[in-house]
Amino acid sequence: MKVSELGEFGLIDLLTEVASKSRGSKSVPLQKPMIGIGDDAAAWYCNETIELATIDSLIQGIHFTLDTTGWHELGWKALAVSLSDIAAMGGAPRYALVTLGLPGHIEVDDVTELYRGMVELGNRFGVAIIGGDTSNAPLVIINSAVFGNVPGDFKNVLTRSAARGGDKIAVTGYLGGAAAGLEMLSRKVELSLEDNNALKEAFLKPTPRVTEGQILLRQGVKTAIDISDGLISDLGHICKASKAGARIEAERVPVHPVAKNNFKEHALEMALAGGEDYELLFTASNDIIGKVGKVISCPVTVIGEITADDTDRITIVDKNGEPLEIAKTGWQHFKTES
Repeated sequence: MKVSELGEFGLIDLLTEVASKSRGSKSVPLQKPMIGIGDDAAAWYCNETIELATIDSLIQGIHFTLDTTGWHELGWKALAVSLSDIAAMGGAPRYALVTLGLPGHIEVDDVTELYRGMVELGNRFGVAIIGGDTSNAPLVIINSAVFGNVPGDFKNVLTRSAARGGDKIAVTGYLGGAAAGLEMLSRKVELSLEDNNALKEAFLKPTPRVTEGQILLRQGVKTAIDISDGLISDLGHICKASKAGARIEAERVPVHPVAKNNFKEHALEMALAGGEDYELLFTASNDIIGKVGKVISCPVTVIGEITADDTDRITIVDKNGEPLEIAKTGWQHFKTES
């Protein structure tokens, strides 16, 4: 069987099974992770503190092109995607390791600008780049590993597996801006300068919800994920891990206003399936979401409810409560065309 036939999530399940047999050094007592493969970040206890670690890759031609992405923006985004994983666990990022694969013809000034982008974002959240590796490669590959912890005396983290039937589903911020930005840049759609800048920033310079993730944890939220692959796809991860279903009211999804103004009815699909918004999707009771809304600095919108359905089924309904068909559900690596 080829990787493309197994699919991204099938491959992850297989590797999880194999990796579960790793035991570590016999001379050092094994510190079993409280959370391993399958969530936004790995988590383990160390000296009564919960430590977090995650790693992400950006690969030229798969995740970005140099035709639409500047080097400074590329550096920013390369770090942002990993910071967002730490945010989705309610943690505080601390350190980063960066590995670069670069063709020899790349200009040194461009690589310098790439690092400046990472440093700019890292400084915003107190994250230091402390090492990494470089290698020759046929195209640009950036791997960013970020380490952090859960601040304070919390003994748990946000996970994908704690959603329960009756929980409300909520999101921070607005969705679809990144997908609209990609559409604008790749198809060279001409918009007003203000709209162009707004969508370009949404796609190329997302701001991970680090502070917001910590607020969710403090207010009693137990389940969250960052929206990287798309709202439907990432909600599917929560449903699978929690053995539950979900019902989404399309009319309540907070579509990015600039995307809505310029891409009309297509903007809803961008919000539901476009991905790369790096907002937080979470579930909790109405009371807890109300508390979150009072102390958080960004919009929080309830868009649906978790259902007691162990088939992982996600239903999207229109304003009349009728099922709504969405052709695209989100990004998945190795997916073959049908």
